[in-house]
Amino acid sequence: MDKIEQLKSFLKMDENDGFTRFALAMEYRKAGDNEAALNTFQTLLKRDPDYVGAYYHLGKLLQEMDREDEARGVYETGIACASRLSDAHAASELRQAVSELELGWND
Repeated sequence: MDKIEQLKSFLKMDENDGFTRFALAMEYRKAGDNEAALNTFQTLLKRDPDYVGAYYHLGKLLQEMDREDEARGVYETGIACASRLSDAHAASELRQAVSELELGWND
């Protein structure tokens, strides 16, 4: 069984497992399935808006999809979330991503 199928089977056992959903989104990205990754990240953040690590990766994905305005919104929402959770490291990474976006840098 490949990683994507394995992660999907784990989610069937526990749809609220944010870590598994995050891992699935990352596997979709690695496989080049941006739409599936996008949908999986969005579902994760809808179910668990405090899953702060997802904001950076969703923002980067949106940038790769040439959806910079949406990426900026995701980063800003993530900054607010990280600040509320006192996660200075995540807030800093997200602020850096906004700065890079404004400078036109794209990984």
